[in-house]
Amino acid sequence: MLLETVEDTWAFGARLAALLRPGDLLILTGSLGAGKTALTQGIGEGLKVEGTVASPTFVIARIHKGSTPLVHVDAYRLGGLDELDDLDLDATVEDSVTVVEWGAGVAEQLSSDHLEIRIDRRPDDVRELTLHPTGGDWAERLRALALSPVSARLSLASVVRGYRQKWGGGRRPRGLNC
Repeated sequence: MLLETVEDTWAFGARLAALLRPGDLLILTGSLGAGKTALTQGIGEGLKVEGTVASPTFVIARIHKGSTPLVHVDAYRLGGLDELDDLDLDATVEDSVTVVEWGAGVAEQLSSDHLEIRIDRRPDDVRELTLHPTGGDWAERLRALALSPVSARLSLASVVRGYRQKWGGGRRPRGLNC
């Protein structure tokens, strides 16, 4: 899947949020600036969490309250499984949607059922997303994202309007790492 702009990445996150439920684990991989936080911001918007979803780089993990809470983790600076265990994420994983940036090879221990999303930023600034569902009903749920082009465009347009209303015109959101 190709996403041409930061807004598209954000909008895809909002569309993906409609499929998410408490207990879901998403593991995001990609280089610095690929769009992992932008995707998570869109997920937060789609889940209608309170406040701004910003990168948890320096605090490691943030919990965003909402009817379905969002736990946003940056595992980049974690030394391995022991440090991830120290965050006690297993205490919140069943009641929230948990998104772990830089989590490949570490976060899978939180749930055998998870969705890994790889984001590659091409030289032309287009993001290429690859979704790897593991266990559970992820593959079935992801089929729901395969909308007709017209429906997808309409859905994307409404989400982009929401993005612009929340963040303002062409301004980049504070904390948007992409």
